[in-house]
Amino acid sequence: MLRNCFATLGYFICTGIMSLFALAAHAQAQHVDGHSPYPDTSYTTWSAFVNTRKTHSEIQIVPELKSKAVVEKRNLEYIPAGGKYIRWIDAFYPAGKRGKKHPAIVIIHGGGWRSGNRTQHYPLAQHLAARGYVCFTPSYALSTYAQYPVAIYDLKEALRWVIQHADKYQVDTSKITVLGFSAGGELAAFLGTTVDNPKFLGPPNKLKILKPVPIQAVVDIDGTLSFTHPETGEGDDSKKISAATYWLGYSKKDSLALWNEASPLTYVGPHTPPTLFINSGVARMHAGRNHFIKVLDQYHIYSEVKTFENAPHSFCLFDPWFQPTVNYIDDFLKRVFK
Repeated sequence: MLRNCFATLGYFICTGIMSLFALAAHAQAQHVDGHSPYPDTSYTTWSAFVNTRKTHSEIQIVPELKSKAVVEKRNLEYIPAGGKYIRWIDAFYPAGKRGKKHPAIVIIHGGGWRSGNRTQHYPLAQHLAARGYVCFTPSYALSTYAQYPVAIYDLKEALRWVIQHADKYQVDTSKITVLGFSAGGELAAFLGTTVDNPKFLGPPNKLKILKPVPIQAVVDIDGTLSFTHPETGEGDDSKKISAATYWLGYSKKDSLALWNEASPLTYVGPHTPPTLFINSGVARMHAGRNHFIKVLDQYHIYSEVKTFENAPHSFCLFDPWFQPTVNYIDDFLKRVFK
């Protein structure tokens, strides 16, 4: 145990020293503009299916669940933007008599902070709603529209929207979970580790009126915990500009401090909620996870790791992994919220 503590301490000291050296370089770094007037549609469920089927011929796309036990409200505005860039959110909740409050899950889609769509997780939201959860699927600013940390601000506003509409959707506000896949998993972990951090509550001009929203659980499905950890695959711009570089606006070599700042591992501590990691067989997708768990262990914070050995990165979108994923989430949250 003592050895683990020193190893973890050593990692943070090293990354901290590297960040200090990188601060001076940041002022002279070249900004990478990721803006585009057109959405990036490179990552969809279908494109992931076509790519994954090459190595896993047995996979099947999970269809939407049609059930009288689930009520849906789609295409709700949680940030009206005068027609310029509206942030949307969908609600999926158990049918039945009003009065009983349910745990809520905010589900954040992946796609390299640049592509992907909230509709990819409609099946997951529907299946979890059928098990008694109120699920929300928000959109957020991708790097084609705005770079880090605007996506963080958006998603924290989505959480405030959930709290504001808790009575309407029968949400138990003492049982809020953020869940994300891939880039969404990184965002979920970031939200869970920065609840009270004033720097990430929202745009600087609104900080005085914004309040933090407590998060009681995090589910990270194959999302990185650190952009700078030795295990990471993020930041390789040798062949083309990487997704993380587009999102952060600077390459890793030009602004290591920024890349550390955007990493959930930087903020994990005594106030981090219980966390479930569901991972594929692609190790680089959960870079920093073991260090993250060591910190949780130091503070006696509950965590679980579920791994689908040899599964592809996009496993949670497809059978045969979808239903076990739903089971893992449900079992974990029942233990956390018992």
